[in-house]
Amino acid sequence: MLKAINTKILLAILAALTAIGGALTYQRHEAAKAAAAAAKAASILQQQQKEAEERKAEDEAFRRRVEADKKKHNSAAAHEGKTWKTYIP
Repeated sequence: MLKAINTKILLAILAALTAIGGALTYQRHEAAKAAAAAAKAASILQQQQKEAEERKAEDEAFRRRVEADKKKHNSAAAHEGKTWKTYIP
């Protein structure tokens, strides 16, 4: 009878240890998934920031080019009146 009780206690302890081990394994697995998701999110954020910086640089270059073209066209228009005054048919 005592041997049966000891066996039942040992089985209960073994079941408890198995449950604890399963819980620890599950927790590690979930932590690894969370870390992978965080790394992926960081990678996506870094890619978006890089693309935003490239877009900003392209926009700035375009603005400079537009300003240069505007100055170039405006200066030609400023001298247009002089050409017609000195035009002799």
